[in-house]
Amino acid sequence: MPETLTITDNRTGKQYDVPIHDGAIKATDLRQIKVTADEFGMMTYDPAFMNTAACKSRITFIDGDKGVLEYRGYPIEQLAEQSDFLETAYLILFGELPSAAQYEDWTRNVMLHTMLHTNLSKLMEGFRHDAHPMGMFISTVGALSTFYPDAKQIFSHESRRLQTLRLIAKVPSIAAYAYRHSIGRPFNLPDNDLSYAGNFLQMLFRMTEPKFAPNPVLERALEAARRISAEQIEQATRSFVDVLAREREHTRTTVRRAAILNMIVLIALGFGVLGALWLR
Repeated sequence: MPETLTITDNRTGKQYDVPIHDGAIKATDLRQIKVTADEFGMMTYDPAFMNTAACKSRITFIDGDKGVLEYRGYPIEQLAEQSDFLETAYLILFGELPSAAQYEDWTRNVMLHTMLHTNLSKLMEGFRHDAHPMGMFISTVGALSTFYPDAKQIFSHESRRLQTLRLIAKVPSIAAYAYRHSIGRPFNLPDNDLSYAGNFLQMLFRMTEPKFAPNPVLERALEAARRISAEQIEQATRSFVDVLAREREHTRTTVRRAAILNMIVLIALGFGVLGALWLR
């Protein structure tokens, strides 16, 4: 027998049975509670989302009080020890950890898109020397829509897959370029011989050495930090993206506007690579 919540309206003496699903009730089920037939109906008031679930996630389970975080049923401790960021991203997107062949193909496809168009780097060079890196980042992500108009094909599975690859690949490049510009150093091109995290570190910190060797401890720490923040479930950015997506906005316009909303949180786009922007 389904669980229900019985509500008694003391104004009218009427009782209402509201279904309970996964420990929650739907706010719209309260609309039936009225004093007169022409009323709009009862509404909930939760301005800070302190006790509101905006979505049901098949990706993430989180219990902050108990320190539990799981992606697709895998504990974050296991992923932090045994997986890297791209493997975790594959898990989040496709529901299962990749096989060796799938991982190799996935990594290659992501790394093929790390390079930024020359005109994008010129755009970033046009910012003032003291422009905040986050502002540069947001503007450049928005500018991507002018380079990839096919992102407007939001109902195409292939287009969505391609935009996912592009964003995962290019976000670290844009973040690193913004940081380098803020300290007056030339941009470093991606080095796809390195790992995803190692490539990000070399774009941030390589100076004149012909081949950058990232510090393995820092590389591993960066990978772990990004895995923890790889999926944001009900945070502001995720909720805002959901709302904008329903309005069928351009993919990168949606991401850019979500990043603006979340710029104080440091972790935009769900991939956790933007902490480096605050190193200045």
